[in-house]
Amino acid sequence: MREDFGNVKSLGKKTGYVFEYKPEVLEKFPNKFPQNIYWVSFNCPEFTTLCPITGQPDFATIYIQYIPDKWLVESKSLKLYLFSYRNARDFHEDTVNRIAEDLFNLLEPYYIEVYGEFNPRGGISIDPFVQKFKRLDWVKELAKERFKLHRINPPRILRNRG
Repeated sequence: MREDFGNVKSLGKKTGYVFEYKPEVLEKFPNKFPQNIYWVSFNCPEFTTLCPITGQPDFATIYIQYIPDKWLVESKSLKLYLFSYRNARDFHEDTVNRIAEDLFNLLEPYYIEVYGEFNPRGGISIDPFVQKFKRLDWVKELAKERFKLHRINPPRILRNRG
């Protein structure tokens, strides 16, 4: 195993899918360019979870964008983590907040935003947007601007990949 990959375990191995929420599958590896400020974007158009009351499936696209500091999320582990929501039962707002919390705690990025664009059920869609960030002046200003833009037109702003 290459040292610059850190302790990544799932990449290149047979995939074992977990059908219940399991944040332990998330893995990180060292950022080779911590001196650079840059975006990392993930768009997950096939996200599914279950309504906590009815057990009916909820479908969404989850958009994750972050500015890394020392760590990056390993994409296969992120896929397995998001897949682990398949049989989880939670409200949309709770799900998106949990994703943001888990990734922020794992990576300790400068900034992360998670946006859940859920398909309508019963004639209404719920689209939560969450930000977490380090309390640095430049990051606080960025968060304010991103939040303003999100409130104006979330899909266009968040789909522009940074």
